[in-house]
Order: sequence, then structure tokens, then C-alpha cells
Amino acid sequence: MTVELSLRQASFPDLCPITAAVEALSDAGSADQRGAVFTRPEVVDFILDLTGYTADRPLWDMRLLEPCFGAGDFLLPAIDRLLAAWQTHAADRVPESLADCIRAVELHRETYDRTFAQVVARLAGAGIGRGVANWLAELWLVQGDYLLAALPGHFDVVVGNPPYVRTELIPDVLMAEYRARYTTIYDRADLYIPFIERSLRGLASGGALGFICADRWMKNRYGGPLRALVAAQFHLRVYVDMTGTPAFHANVIAYPAVTVITRDKPGPTRIAHRPSIDRAVLAALAGDLTAARLPKSHSAVRELVGVTCRDEPWILESSRQMALVRRLEGAFPLLEDTGCRVGIGVATGADGAYIGLLDELDVEADRKLPLVMTGDIATGTVRWRGYGVINPFRDDGGLVDLSAYPRLRRHLEDRRAEIAARHCARKAPASWYRTIDRITPSLAGKPKLLIPDIKGEAHIVYESGQFYPHHNLYYVTADAWDLHALQAVLLSGIARLFVATYSTRMRGGYLRFQAQYLRRIRLPHWHAVSPTLQQELRQAARAHDVAACNQAVFRVYGLSADECAALDDRGAHDAA
Repeated sequence: MTVELSLRQASFPDLCPITAAVEALSDAGSADQRGAVFTRPEVVDFILDLTGYTADRPLWDMRLLEPCFGAGDFLLPAIDRLLAAWQTHAADRVPESLADCIRAVELHRETYDRTFAQVVARLAGAGIGRGVANWLAELWLVQGDYLLAALPGHFDVVVGNPPYVRTELIPDVLMAEYRARYTTIYDRADLYIPFIERSLRGLASGGALGFICADRWMKNRYGGPLRALVAAQFHLRVYVDMTGTPAFHANVIAYPAVTVITRDKPGPTRIAHRPSIDRAVLAALAGDLTAARLPKSHSAVRELVGVTCRDEPWILESSRQMALVRRLEGAFPLLEDTGCRVGIGVATGADGAYIGLLDELDVEADRKLPLVMTGDIATGTVRWRGYGVINPFRDDGGLVDLSAYPRLRRHLEDRRAEIAARHCARKAPASWYRTIDRITPSLAGKPKLLIPDIKGEAHIVYESGQFYPHHNLYYVTADAWDLHALQAVLLSGIARLFVATYSTRMRGGYLRFQAQYLRRIRLPHWHAVSPTLQQELRQAARAHDVAACNQAVFRVYGLSADECAALDDRGAHDAA
């Protein structure tokens, strides 16, 4: 009892800054601030079924962990299943035998207290005396930080909906401790990343983790270390895309997926997409996803092999498309290995101060550049609206001396409050007037292809070398490739295949045409393309004829008829 009660104490009583940070978070305000999103009961039951936490099993001999129990969306149904199994099947009906069955953690103190009372009421309603019910609740529930709390032993099942919180919102002292403990926190990872890591490492042999959370980590850069951990030590058993479904009590802007990962040997992954949130539908789907053999007829479930591979993004779409991607990756170099370069336009951090109509920017002529923005290329060609950007950098990369540019100095000083409030200015006060990104004037004079970030289809615009790109535009320059021919490739189904494979998908099915995904595209060397095909590519791009682009590009890559058909899947859920 003494040892168990200590689980509720602060994990680091001797480290005051960490303890203070945890205490502050435990009293934090709204659910939105805490990253709390509440899951519908039909989805909770679905996840419990997928992890095997069902009342027909000896749950009294298993250990379940809920890392962030909140109002009890997962915890209370799990307790109901445990009590049903124990009352119906257990030979030992002593309530004290349930002491080790559940551990559940909640940081927010008020939420903890409310759910604690519900747990006691649940136990008392099952005929367990009030004193023993309180004792069990004290053992089962931990008020504290899951990422720091002492939770000895391993667990057969871990379920829940981890918090979705950007790491920059976490106090620095606490974030430093998290980074020291969890190797998967990388780049701009969200808090659910270390939640998943700790939960996986706490699984017993054969144990199952079942979470519903954002799917960003499965493809984004920051998810790489966690994907590598899963590939090396675990089995991605089930993936269910829940995007666009009412999986939560509130209508949240999220791209959720249900993921079941087990501590056993890697194997095939069973995949389903966007099921109806209906209890009977989800129960039948759980049966298919967990069946010893995948049903062949009328099943919404597919099975893919080799989804996890080191830290590579997970390909969870059509199996035919996955095979095509893998072949092209083995046959052709990366786009940037053929003399092309992918970049992103300038971010200023204060567009109102740095951007305006070019002729109206009252600075020296060599301190401003014509700027191309998304609105300038909406028609598929550049129709410049006259905007420009102020350039505070010398050609060698350093900042200009404002005393040598009195008009520039006056313009910036008049807007100093806005400019100096940016993070980059606070971090380096002496360089307060720099833009977030360095401006390299020579880029404006280079012919380039311009690509907006979020689009349903590729939108690739040729720019002859007159403008500097704004931060919401990606650009591609090329040393060897003819840019019009490259435009044909990027307009084709091949480019979309790579972007769709590696990009996170946005609401409405839109793709992110970001640099990290564009760099994934495979491209033959320009000299390896026959002169006839080179000319066909140029002509198709200049005519903005996507069908002609596809015809020429498919021949460049040597696609078979089956591979051409695979490009029409568009992520269709074809049978594996």
C-alpha cells in the first residue's frame, strides 16, 4: 500500500523547477490548453476490441494502462469489461485480487478528482464495498505527469487518446527532461510522440497498444525516430484511417487514425479507411481486423506487407502504388541528385513591414525585389500584381549597415515595434531587422518552377527569372534539366504518386506539396532521356496538357500497363 501510494507523489521532489512546472500544468485551465479531445464510446469499444481487452478473456490476469485518462472515456469502459469478466469467470472473487489490473494517469488535478469519484462509484455499483473501492481507486489512478511518473512493471494493453500539444507550449525545464528521457522527440514533434514511445516500451511481450491520435507522425519528418523504433522492435498490426469521421465528441480539426502496435515480430498490417461510426459496423470491422485469416469477400480490410521500414514514412495506400514507388526508388536517383534544387520562398515574420506594392516601398532601389505570391500564379502562369519585398541582406549574406541606407532605416524604424516583437529579433536583438529567412537576390534572376503548398492536384508554374518567391511557394531550379520538361514531370501522375505517398493529407483530400515530399520524387538524369522524349515533355508542358505530360512521362519511366493503371488508384483500397 505504501509503495502504491507513492505513485501519486511527485516524481522529482528534489528537482524544484521540474516539480513546479508539473504542478503548474496540473492546474492548467481549459481542455483545449491541455490538448484534451474526448473520444466517442463507439470508438473506445472498437479500440478495446482491437487490443483484445474483451470480457470473454481473463482480464483479471492482465494489466491495462491508460496514460491520460481525462474524463474516463477509455478508463470507465475498460473497468466495466474487467468487472464483467471477473464477476462471470474468475474463480477468485476477492476484490483485492484486482489491485494490479489497471494503472491510469491524469495530470489535471480537477479532472483526476472527478474521474476518481466515478471509478469509486463504478466499483461500488458492482457490489464492492466503499472502503475497498476507494483502496482500488487509489492503486489504479495516478495523479501526475505520465512522462515522468513511476509505473513499474509491464502492461498487456495500453489504450487511449494521448494529448495533442506542440512542444513549444511545454515549459523549457520540463521539455529538457522529456528530451533526456525520450529518444523519439525530434524536430517539432508533438507531445503524443513521447506518449507513444513510453507506452510502447512499457508493453509486455505480446502486449498491444491501441491509440487514436493524429496521423502526422506516420509520414512527417518529426516522426522518423518513432517510426524507426516501431520498425525495429514492434509490429504495426492495424491502421484505421479515421479522417473525416465523427470519432470525437467535439468537431475538431484533426487527421486521426486508430493504430494498434504490438510487441511481437513484424508482420502484415491490416488497413481500413474511414468506417462509419456505428457500433455494429465497428464491431464487425474489429472482427475482420483481428481474425486469424483475413476474410476474402466484402471486407473493407486490406493487408499490406512491409509498411514499416527503418524511419521511412509509412505507405498505407494502394498496394499496387506501393510496389510502383519501390520500383522507381530502386531504378532512379532522387530529384536533387540530378542537379535540381528544391527550396521555399522567404518568410519575413512581419509581412506588413517587409512586403508592399513595389513602387510604394520607400527604400533604396537595391533594397527591394519584385515578389511573386500564390495569388500571382492562380491561373497557371505568372500574373504579377506588383508586390515587392524589402531585402535587408548584403549579397554575401550579412545584414546591410542601416546607416548607409537612410530610407531603409527610416522605413524599418517606423515599424520597429512589429519587427522587433518577432522571435528571431528577440533572440538576436542586434539583428532585429533581418527577415526570418535570408534573402539571396540572385534567386530572383533564376528561371524556376513555382509550387503552392496545399493543392488537390499538382500546380506547377514556370517563372522565367524575374521574381523572388514568397514563403507559401516552393520552388525548383535545375542545372541540367530543361525546366519546361521538368514541369511536365511534376505535373504528371508520377510526381503526384510520390507526393501522395509521403505527404500528410489535409482536410478535403488536399496534399502538401512541401520540399520534403518534392525531394522524394525520383527523376532520371537529363542525358538519359532521348531527344524525342525531351521535346515531347517540353511541348506538353508549354501547352499545359496534363494528359500529354502523362503520356510522355510514363514512357520516360518505362511504366508497364499495370503500373499506369496503378496511378489511377489515387489511394484506392484495392485488395492486396
